[in-house]
Amino acid sequence: MRSPRYKAVVVGTSAGGMQALKRFLPALPASFPLPIAIAQHMGGDRESFLAGYLDRIAPPAVKEADDKESLRAGHVYLAPGGYHLLIEQDRTFSLSVDPRVNHCRPSIDVLFESAADAFEGSLIGVVLTGANGDGSHGLKTIKARGGLTIVQNPVSAESSRMPQAALDLVSIDHIVELEELAPLLMQLSVLSDGEDK
Repeated sequence: MRSPRYKAVVVGTSAGGMQALKRFLPALPASFPLPIAIAQHMGGDRESFLAGYLDRIAPPAVKEADDKESLRAGHVYLAPGGYHLLIEQDRTFSLSVDPRVNHCRPSIDVLFESAADAFEGSLIGVVLTGANGDGSHGLKTIKARGGLTIVQNPVSAESSRMPQAALDLVSIDHIVELEELAPLLMQLSVLSDGEDK
């Protein structure tokens, strides 16, 4: 039996992201087979609150990522507040307090670009609602490395700027309504190497 083509999912969101994640993550089953790493723009301690809240309402386990922690299938990891979240070549997380990128820390581009280096063509990148252009260059890197790109429909996103910036820069594979995201990821998570995307 062939292994699934895709090995991980990275998600970026900003303004409106908490509401988007509250709708998206509970729609995934506990058996979802891929790790998901999320960079959500939010200040202070609110990421800690958000991880605990999402863990209570979503079937997959949700937590803040720890430095040197290995990605585990079926787990959802949030970037801690005030830290860039990176994925290393050995597919562990690292946390950085390097300067802000796109005025943000965590930066979506930082997560996406490091994940593209680690997973190359076996990565799925998702940009959701947000009020700036963070994530578009990272999504372009994912696409260039052979990964799959998904963007929330900017027309129905709470804040259209972030998904629209990605659409303006990258030839996106899937433009979805929020309620379509979990079913699409379930479908993609079982695709085998060589099958049509």
